[in-house]
Amino acid sequence: MKSPLALLTLLLTTTLTTAIPTHRTNQRILSSQNDNTHNPPQNVAGIKSTAGGTANAQSVLSKRSEFWWDFHIKGHQHGPHAKRSDGYLDNYALRGRTVNPGKLGVDKVKQHSGYLDNNATDTHLFYWFFESRNDPANDPIILWLSGGPGGDSISPIFYDIGPGKFTPMGEMKSNPSSWNNNASMLFLDQPVNTGFSYSQNQTSDTIAASKDVYALLTLFFEQFPQYRKQHFHITGSSYAGHWVPVFAYEILSHEESNINLKSISVGNGLTDPKAQFASLPGMACGKGGVDPVLDEEACEEMERAAEKCLSMIEGCYESAEPGRCSPATKFCEGALLGAVRSQDVSVYDLRHRKGDPSPHPEAKFVTKFFKTREVLEMLGVEKFHDYTPSAGEVMKAFVESGDVVMPYQRFVPEILKRIPMMVYAGDKDFICNWLGVREWTERLEWEGKEKFNKAELQTWKLDGKEVGQMKREGNLAFVRIYDAGHAVAGDKPEAALDMMNSFLKFAKRHT
Repeated sequence: MKSPLALLTLLLTTTLTTAIPTHRTNQRILSSQNDNTHNPPQNVAGIKSTAGGTANAQSVLSKRSEFWWDFHIKGHQHGPHAKRSDGYLDNYALRGRTVNPGKLGVDKVKQHSGYLDNNATDTHLFYWFFESRNDPANDPIILWLSGGPGGDSISPIFYDIGPGKFTPMGEMKSNPSSWNNNASMLFLDQPVNTGFSYSQNQTSDTIAASKDVYALLTLFFEQFPQYRKQHFHITGSSYAGHWVPVFAYEILSHEESNINLKSISVGNGLTDPKAQFASLPGMACGKGGVDPVLDEEACEEMERAAEKCLSMIEGCYESAEPGRCSPATKFCEGALLGAVRSQDVSVYDLRHRKGDPSPHPEAKFVTKFFKTREVLEMLGVEKFHDYTPSAGEVMKAFVESGDVVMPYQRFVPEILKRIPMMVYAGDKDFICNWLGVREWTERLEWEGKEKFNKAELQTWKLDGKEVGQMKREGNLAFVRIYDAGHAVAGDKPEAALDMMNSFLKFAKRHT
């Protein structure tokens, strides 16, 4: 068996030279950047993965009895994909119950909620599943992953892409632009201690998080074999630019799997930090189609800071050591994001200023919903606490580990040999702006690079109106969405739904 840490050797090379390995046979993926025949160092990337470990002797957070749940399956007991000879999932279990849609009122479709348990680390990830409103027996399934790291994935059920929606007066309505109009949706609070997921241990890197997600999906499809034949897709936003390619690689690296992965997509995601931090001065200073938010002197100062930032990130790319990666994160975010924040401008939408009305006035109703004892009981939530959509301790752990500026784009070329990927960006975002997103896709070393870079952006229209631009070559697509910030589906819900449905149709035809 190959530990998830072995995947980190990918981060020490700029180009993949072998196919995605299987967990059964591959002991070494790739060598260092400087010598493609050299064995990787023993301290691979200098990052301590938290996928393994010892659970605390006592946990202050008590679990519900397994008899309370509608189902409780264990990795070492159930199904050919979970009960494996290598024991890969022996420490995992999946608990769940069928949610009564009539009582919750979020949507009328069949729903399941529950936890993935990693008994080796005493960690518990919360999920909530909604069937498609259309044809759940045949429609695809989408896994949604929010960013942060530390942003919960269940609040989007009521904001951008999910089936529910609160009015400004607090009345719950059906979301007509929900992505479960034509696909079943799985919302997962991860990594641990995000949203309703909990543990006294903290995962601190994307590689470690990938094993938990693989375990959840494997056990989920063991429990619900009726969904196995459907096409499965992973998507998310922001820090999901890390999550999505690494999780996809983890899934594809298993020789025998019940996860029918057919595509991945990321919106305004952080995937190649060097290319994307390099784009920040230009975006702040008027080169991205938005009026400058800094004066000429501040722009020059930002350019100088960017030079130091990129040098520090390059050091992280070469070593993948927390001692070099974490300081790079702190400097780059402080100097470059701080320059825009100092002007009281939102880094998530350059059109918004401090003091502007909230783009989500309904947020207080979402928070109230997730603090309601009856709701928590119906969902089976075990962590009764003051609900917060973002966990600062999770972000801190990932910053300190150096994970934020790791070059996870290096997983993408091999993925593109198997399945398509769409990267999209609202063009008013700053933090993960469309210039940087386009730049990393054009820097990417893959077999379609030359044709992709030569391709012109084509106009994208919806109902006769121009809503963005896109280009595609082979399995890679880039989309720019006009007049949207960091949360594309929140600003342009109809365009986001059209984009996703079109991409899923493309994936169906080409995989």
